Amino acid sequence: MASSDETPGAMPPGDGSVPPGKPMTVGQYLVDKGAQITQSLKPIKKMSMHACSFAIYSHDMSRQIQTHHYISRLNQDFLQSAVYDSDESTARLIGVEYIVSEQIFNTLPPEEQRLWHSHGYEITSGMWVNPGVPEMIQKPELRELARSFGKFWCTWQIDRGDRVPLGAPALMVSPQGVNKGMVKAELIEKRDKKYEISSDELGRKREDIAVCEMINPHADYWMNAGKGFAIDVEPTQMESKPPFP
Repeated sequence: MASSDETPGAMPPGDGSVPPGKPMTVGQYLVDKGAQITQSLKPIKKMSMHACSFAIYSHDMSRQIQTHHYISRLNQDFLQSAVYDSDESTARLIGVEYIVSEQIFNTLPPEEQRLWHSHGYEITSGMWVNPGVPEMIQKPELRELARSFGKFWCTWQIDRGDRVPLGAPALMVSPQGVNKGMVKAELIEKRDKKYEISSDELGRKREDIAVCEMINPHADYWMNAGKGFAIDVEPTQMESKPPFP
């Protein structure tokens, strides 16, 4: 069965477009526009932040991708984000990340904490940016995020050529300032050029941002254990009894 660390089989037939499919018709465009006008779309409208960063596959840390997070806040300690491969109108939804405060993270059982990564280095190094937002304005939010933890599942491995979402989701980890956790220079340069920023300069401006005094040893599991996680999909016996009388 499918596994998040397996290379997929043959791609779906088509003209090579990603994803495969016919161009949208004028009729469908009008239907979609009408739906936007008549529906509330409340969860979407709660998205108040766009962050651009990088992520690394837990099961293969040689693979690194640029990510675009569209974030909504449910309360002061919990955020959720839809993750896309770009900030264009044609962007593909490639995953989801949940972000919790240090207080919530510390209440999770150890086996769950191993699936989460810290954000301290990602923030203070300048890897995490909010495009178009002046540093002075985003600084208070960055101070909170620097002490937060995220769990990011990638559901569409665009970087390996998947034309549609294939296989099991992959657990992602955050950039870190050591060995395999260092983001490739060419990825940073490409991102910085697009937004006309300097990640190094942002890092210097964020030297006063405090991170967790001591990172829980179960977070950033690969750094302590030298191992990542892969998801295997296996058949299982279905529950034969109904869940209610």
